[in-house]
Amino acid sequence: MTTALPAIAFDNSYARELEGLYAHVQASHVPAPRLLRFNQALAAELGLDLDGFDHATLAALFAGMQVPAGATPLAQAYAGHQFGGFSPQLGDGRALLLGEVIDVLGRRRDIALKGSGCTPFSRGGDGKAAVGPVLREYLVGEAMHALGVPTTRALAAVSTGEQVQREGLLPGAVLTRVAASHVRVGTFQYFAAHGEIDKLRRLADYVIARHDPQLLGSAEPYLGLLQAVAERQASLIARWMHLGFIHGVMNTDNMTISGETIDYGPCAFMEAYDPGAVFSSIDRQGRYTYSNQPQIARWNLARLAEALLPLMGSDVQRAIDQAMGVLDEFPARYEAHWLQGARAKLGLLEAQDGDLELAQDWLALLHSQAVDFTLAWRHLAAVAAQAEGAAPQGQVLPPNALQAMFVDANALNAWLARWQARLAGEAAQPPGQRAAAMRAVSPIYIPRNALVEEALSAASDHGNLKPFEDFLAVLSQPFVERPGLDRYAQPAPPEVTANYQTFCGT
Repeated sequence: MTTALPAIAFDNSYARELEGLYAHVQASHVPAPRLLRFNQALAAELGLDLDGFDHATLAALFAGMQVPAGATPLAQAYAGHQFGGFSPQLGDGRALLLGEVIDVLGRRRDIALKGSGCTPFSRGGDGKAAVGPVLREYLVGEAMHALGVPTTRALAAVSTGEQVQREGLLPGAVLTRVAASHVRVGTFQYFAAHGEIDKLRRLADYVIARHDPQLLGSAEPYLGLLQAVAERQASLIARWMHLGFIHGVMNTDNMTISGETIDYGPCAFMEAYDPGAVFSSIDRQGRYTYSNQPQIARWNLARLAEALLPLMGSDVQRAIDQAMGVLDEFPARYEAHWLQGARAKLGLLEAQDGDLELAQDWLALLHSQAVDFTLAWRHLAAVAAQAEGAAPQGQVLPPNALQAMFVDANALNAWLARWQARLAGEAAQPPGQRAAAMRAVSPIYIPRNALVEEALSAASDHGNLKPFEDFLAVLSQPFVERPGLDRYAQPAPPEVTANYQTFCGT
């Protein structure tokens, strides 16, 4: 047991190289920090040696009460379009970047606090966070990581021993978040909107050196940066779509330059497939519905392009034409990533004409009969296993589970005949291999909304972390079907999903 402050080898390039792009801030004092969850695996990945420290020391550290040597707590400045309306100054209103570390693989990673109190960007808010939203971000972020989606991650969650005022009094908490960086589209918008071109250029050069060093020395680095961000976002959104994930608040200040998912506020996972699904209580016009996410990504990239234009040369029309070229290419970039993922989920090893229509018709079939998105893909793998003459290893679901999900079996069978004919046109695979590959990209366990709320309510209302811990353990292996976990794989009753709403958590 020790109370000495942990030593962390910070290397804070953002603070060192971008003076004037942030404000120095210290975290607020909290009365009684208590460690709710510490991510030991992530700490090891970051190269943090924290095994010998007691929970009280870790709680003080991750509540921001004690600042380790080498940290430079700062709040980043950024702007953003929120539901289409531009706010010229947002910034970290309740977050602090403690610093950066170089992890065991040589990658630069941010370590930041969220919910640590007021900053110059708080805009009248209290800068705090509550236990429920903090644990939501921990749970969903770690689930997304296990699902193979680029994401910010949670290093720790700490309760503060104080109450925060929201719709009522809620127990306060602080999240420690890890990211490849916290630079957003809105970060560029901030300096472009304020006409601070020198700072805009410094930011762009910094981001290129950090995320796209292959562009250093290129003739048109800022166009290359736009292209690189577009590629990362096309890949990211395609992954969201293949999981039925709805971010809920795709404002430009919530789109990272690194291509990581960030800010799990009013997010949700769709159950019955519906392209128009929207769960966020504040998205009253359906701007950020499931099916709109690729178009919104392109819209956000257009805002990044506008911010970068002053850096793209003195020939303004040429710069506009180049930027428009990137934006016009985005739908094809996205479709290529989406179709690649769809082929994997359908068990298709070769690209053939007609694959896009086959995948789209499958989704139309799911929509027409309100079939659970996650289970439909998973059960399709079971059908593939039966066709290969091999039972899925560890199978605990009934072999006719797919058919049981459809009211109109004829429509399903007609599509299955097309799919099986398409599979027959490929080279034969060893028994079970195709089905195993399909299960490796179609999870059986996702953060189902009712179960998320159940776990968060137990923690926030009753101080009971067991449902959260149990669910987190299930979600750490989302592709591995295990006996005794049936409830985690089942959708909620229709009357629950029909009225489900998520909230921002601020």
